[in-house]
Amino acid sequence: MHAPEIYDYAIVRVVPRVEREEFINAGAIVSCQRTGFLQAAMALDEARLRALDPHADLDTVRRHLGAIVAICAGEPGCGPIAQLPYRARFHWLTARRSGVIQTSPVHTGRCTDAAAALEHILDRMVRPLP
Repeated sequence: MHAPEIYDYAIVRVVPRVEREEFINAGAIVSCQRTGFLQAAMALDEARLRALDPHADLDTVRRHLGAIVAICAGEPGCGPIAQLPYRARFHWLTARRSGVIQTSPVHTGRCTDAAAALEHILDRMVRPLP
């Protein structure tokens, strides 16, 4: 069994009307510096988003959430940000901004499997409760 690793994570939020400061959690980004892990996963609850803003542009939101996943993966078609070292990508993605897509403050955890930690965070913080 591997020793626990320290990882950083942030919750990805959709803020359909920034002036109202209402948001829903739509995904998470996890980075483990020692292992070089950087991955994002999304689980957008479109019904909840529509409850906050019936006029939300779902196609644009989906496209921007997908871009976060692609940037974490370092996909070549995602421009220069996707080509940065993985920690620089994590910091760029989690920088404070006031747009429709925002992230929570960065939190720290410990795990033996960063991909499993990402799924756990999604279950606990993003996906609807059972």
